[in-house]
Amino acid sequence: MNRRNFRILFITLMIFIMSVPFAFAAEVDVAAVNAQKFGIITLIPPVIAIILAFITKNVVVSLFIGIMSGSFIISLSGTNVLHAIVLAFLDVVNRALESLADPWNAGIILQVLAIGGVINLVAKMGGAKAIAEALAKRAKSAKGTQIITWFAGLLVFFDDYANALIIGPMMRPVADKMKISRERLAFIIDATAAPIAGLAIISTWIGLEVGLIGDAFSGIGVEADAFGVFLSTIPFRFYNILILAFIVITALLLKDFGPMRKAELRARRGESIALEATDNKNVSNDHSELEPKEGVKLSIWNAIIPIGTLIVAALVAFYYSGYSGIMGGEDKELIQLFTNSPFSFEAIREAFSASDASVALFQSALLAGIVAIVMAVGKKIFTVSEAIEVWVDGMKTLVITGVILILAWSLSSVIKELGTAKYLIQLLSGSFPSFLLPSLIFVLGAIISFSTGTAYGTMGILMPLAVPLAHSINPEMSFIIVSTSAVLTGAIFGDHCSPISDTTILSSMGAGCNHIDHVKTQMPYALFVGAITILFGYIPAGLGVSVYLVLPLALVAVFVGVQIFGKRVDLSEEELVLELQK
Repeated sequence: MNRRNFRILFITLMIFIMSVPFAFAAEVDVAAVNAQKFGIITLIPPVIAIILAFITKNVVVSLFIGIMSGSFIISLSGTNVLHAIVLAFLDVVNRALESLADPWNAGIILQVLAIGGVINLVAKMGGAKAIAEALAKRAKSAKGTQIITWFAGLLVFFDDYANALIIGPMMRPVADKMKISRERLAFIIDATAAPIAGLAIISTWIGLEVGLIGDAFSGIGVEADAFGVFLSTIPFRFYNILILAFIVITALLLKDFGPMRKAELRARRGESIALEATDNKNVSNDHSELEPKEGVKLSIWNAIIPIGTLIVAALVAFYYSGYSGIMGGEDKELIQLFTNSPFSFEAIREAFSASDASVALFQSALLAGIVAIVMAVGKKIFTVSEAIEVWVDGMKTLVITGVILILAWSLSSVIKELGTAKYLIQLLSGSFPSFLLPSLIFVLGAIISFSTGTAYGTMGILMPLAVPLAHSINPEMSFIIVSTSAVLTGAIFGDHCSPISDTTILSSMGAGCNHIDHVKTQMPYALFVGAITILFGYIPAGLGVSVYLVLPLALVAVFVGVQIFGKRVDLSEEELVLELQK
């Protein structure tokens, strides 16, 4: 090779090497650049999706148009609108494919479908009806049924998706028998899904939460045990705690307000809003398909064994997934921990934190399905072919859930690229009294989570910003912990309200409730508890008031608020008619 060719090759290589950092920098800063470029326009996709969801009551159409609008904004160059529309459509397709190609998302879709198959098998074997009848004997009132549903939700603490998909179908027949509205059932499921999973010290959430906390504290140069900080935030998770208490208070008092009360009054009269929405393809409201096969002898073991297998196998799969990842990694301290004390509390916690939840849940759901099939064949309820067909039919009922999840993830992707979250942060941040910072973080997290439909993404966006900001304003650890908790609970609050949230969607599906009806009835409750969270939680905590005083005060505020705004739903037939005519 002559010198001239060598120089050309050398210069070309150097230009390529030097351009790589700029390419990555440009990729990293795309959201920030777009936020600066488009400004308030970045809010269009989530706003369109949310507004259309309320207007059309069709989540699929609303999400699709929301994604199209975001892709159109990104694709639009000059005045060639037609070309931008074509590019936007192609971009929507690519985002959907990328969403499904992601291993985590694929695992979620598969576990949703697999759990659907298990639920259908349990129902056709008579297990669900047997459980319903057994619970109905204990739940002899609407009050008791709601408390049992709440308690069952607490038991499935390890994952919000599993909570929504397991508790809903099992409690739906009991709730219908006790004349509890599907909307109320969906609310109880939704309010005991993410809130309890976010609080649990062993769950699919804790890995993300502890990881974000650790990174944020490292970023400000403060050495802190991330798990210790996580534990310290638990008493300050005001929304999570208060929404759980709100369910119990309203159930025991039998008081509701807003759209939920109307739904409850109609249910008490024997009417069902959910059944009027059977034409809506987004939700399968008629649970007659879950009736057991004719002639089957009802047995609670036909439900307890498969569902128990699902729960136990999930816990084992979480541990094994995390254990495998840690032992195959390079963290010598963790490897030593698992070598010496593989089943210690610390080891179990670390394993759950490092687990791949989507894969673990799919593994457990698949195993539970196999166990249910073996039981059905062994008891001669079905042949092998019939059992597999029932399992597949159960999957079919949740295909629409998979479609909605893929669209929700695609919308989240386009929102992220547009820089919607970064624009909101720029818009709402500014000078303010330090004691208001936790409240501002809570509100900001709620807005972002509501707009994007993801608590996970919101935590990832806000945590690296909130901790340094709190540290710069007030370096006391207590203040930073309060601000950290505001990120975690604000994300859940916004996610709880959002009609495009996957957990909200799954709660609707599990309860057999029209999705938009669920959102309409749940939102006033979430906003009520959210307001108390700020006024009686984060503002006093920001002022330095002890949490042991703040939390009881907030709980009292919830009780008093329910007494003031709530009205009885256990009315006589004449009172029901008069109330419904208003």
